[in-house]
Amino acid sequence: MANTVTVKLVKGLIGTRETHRATVRGLGLRRVNSVSVLEDTPAVRGMINKVSYLVKVVS
Repeated sequence: MANTVTVKLVKGLIGTRETHRATVRGLGLRRVNSVSVLEDTPAVRGMINKVSYLVKVVS
């Protein structure tokens, strides 16, 4: 099985930039406390870094 990373949305998206909202949506997160399991790729890591103030890496 490939390496995976679990991401959780910990802050709401109200008042954030539209590009950041689109990035969170691209990570598969919808509302606060939603969790998404993704492949650990450089592209996904870049998306997580972009919105690091909104999300938490669980594992």
